[in-house]
Amino acid sequence: MTTRRRLLLAALAGAVAVVSWGVPAAAVPAHESQPEHTDALFSLRGEDHAAAQTFIPSGASLGAVGAWVVSRSSGGQLTASVRTDVADQTTEVAAASVDLGPGEGWLELDLGGAPVVPGEEYAVVLQAHGTDDAVEWWGTRTGDPGEPASWNYDRAHWGGWARYGAGAAADFGGWRLAFYVGEPGRCAADNSCWRHLPAQTLGVQPAGLVGTEGRPYALTAFEVAGARYLPGSSVLELADGSWLHLPGAAAGPAVVPAGSPEALAQVEESRAWLAAGTVPGRTSAEREMAERALLDMRLLLQDNGAVAAAWHTIWKYSWPRDSAFTAVAFARAGFTEEAYRILRYNAETQRADGTWEARTLLDGSGPPDARPWQLDANGWLPWATWQYLQVASPAEREEALAELYPMVRAAADHAAASLDENGIPPARPDYWESAYPAPNLGTAAPLLAGLRAAGAIAEQAGQALDAARWFRAADRLAIGIELSFGSIGYQRTILDGSGKDSAVAWLAPPFNAMTEEVRAELDTTWDVIVQDTGGVQPGERWGDDMTWTPETMFFALAWATDGQRAKADALVEWMDDHRTAVGAFPEKVDPQGRPAAVSTLGWTASLTVLTLAALDEPLPVPPTAPSADTLGAAAEGAAPPLTVEAPGSAMAWLALAAFLALAALTLRHHKTRRR
Repeated sequence: MTTRRRLLLAALAGAVAVVSWGVPAAAVPAHESQPEHTDALFSLRGEDHAAAQTFIPSGASLGAVGAWVVSRSSGGQLTASVRTDVADQTTEVAAASVDLGPGEGWLELDLGGAPVVPGEEYAVVLQAHGTDDAVEWWGTRTGDPGEPASWNYDRAHWGGWARYGAGAAADFGGWRLAFYVGEPGRCAADNSCWRHLPAQTLGVQPAGLVGTEGRPYALTAFEVAGARYLPGSSVLELADGSWLHLPGAAAGPAVVPAGSPEALAQVEESRAWLAAGTVPGRTSAEREMAERALLDMRLLLQDNGAVAAAWHTIWKYSWPRDSAFTAVAFARAGFTEEAYRILRYNAETQRADGTWEARTLLDGSGPPDARPWQLDANGWLPWATWQYLQVASPAEREEALAELYPMVRAAADHAAASLDENGIPPARPDYWESAYPAPNLGTAAPLLAGLRAAGAIAEQAGQALDAARWFRAADRLAIGIELSFGSIGYQRTILDGSGKDSAVAWLAPPFNAMTEEVRAELDTTWDVIVQDTGGVQPGERWGDDMTWTPETMFFALAWATDGQRAKADALVEWMDDHRTAVGAFPEKVDPQGRPAAVSTLGWTASLTVLTLAALDEPLPVPPTAPSADTLGAAAEGAAPPLTVEAPGSAMAWLALAAFLALAALTLRHHKTRRR
């Protein structure tokens, strides 16, 4: 997790996010209103927290100040103080207070026509009192040059008022607050005034998506209050019966009467798309979950095959890992065109050495930053390609083998070459996206699945030498995992004491063949990392108190594919119970069991689809060994004999010798049968 992301999460937990300040404000009316709002910028909770923004009035009196506020507090008050000096309360020229409760929207505070001097600079200061949960002043990442400066007050963090854009806050640019100064009742014009909303709806942003294929629009809890999706669509029916949809090439959604032709056409189109596939689920509730997941994934999938992790700020990138799961989910549900598009995108963005960046911009132009690349993608993409080939038509399979085989070969060769003398890959970042001093299970397990999948793909492509080489590398890795990770209870790294990790689920189906040791370890790991909410954290000694939905669904998918239906069913029900008010899939669940972070997270949606598909029919697992035909073709091939790097232990040597002996017996039987 990046430092920037940690700061953002800290802000939502009640600490402080930081805002840059622009050039000095000019005396123009535009500075009295800056209404865009997408991100929580300031925590106002408690006496130690306040926020302020300057403005320049164009008139001689102040009727009201409106601020976009989100409150999770069950009570308390919010005070707005207008001052000539932000740090000096004695310069106050007007003040007003309102009672709080859980809710969101433009919260107006009536200033009663307080006199001000046109053209002079003032600051509006917001502070909460008597609250028992977070109160946030929301804002936006975008703004015009010349917007007024912003301040934050947090005695514990800053020691008092801090003006941003310098010092410790110099790196945070493009952040602005949302506020307006004017006459009372302004928000009534577009029905955006403060609404009391259930506290459980307020911790997730966005709370849902509307849009058309590849064109999502993120909705706040405020926008989805009382709404529901029209079945089989990404069009919302609002509480008053009207519909909300994203028209044509519009940048934002529109509210239209029920049955409006353009919105209705979108509903019918998405229903036809769903009908063209095979939506998994044994009950109407499960099929509704799968439909919502598939429709949201379709919104996140771009025309070029990039898949946004979620449609919000730092999630608007395409991760190879998330993409692989999304491709397999589409494929298992019968949407092979979408799956193939994703695989092609990842083939095009593969680096020359066979690896991938940790994530890419959605246009495929490259990574958004210098985040270290992750080796696990070299397992996920071959695995996803193999899963696609299991459901593709003969024509699709032929095309995919021709176009995607170079990607698979480069990925598998790099993975095989990365294994050390003990058969273990190097210490690259895994899905936690942190640097490690030792090899980790979150890289080793996907590579094992990927090497076996690559071997099976090579067999389909008639590349026997490739197949034999990659299966042999997979056996070395399997031995290394058993000796290095298995000997200490499949912990996060090969270092004893690194703790249990949800990545153990990737040693199970549908990634790798189940063993009794792994089956038992799934239960052991679950018991260590499960939370009171009923879901799990990514690993032992995790750094926050949140439950994570993808990691919870790792176990659901493993248990569903292994035939442990009762356990998988319970987690499907848990996931259903912890979706947002309109059924979107959140990344996290807070300690009170409320959806948190972003939704829909594509990774969680894809895992849900795969789990439901596995409960309908267990998903296939890549084979653990080459076929007799492949062994024969490899042995009879014109290429030089394949060389094997020596594993670094006697046990590994014995295991390799046993494998070679078994291969020889299989080959002898194969030749006898052919004669």
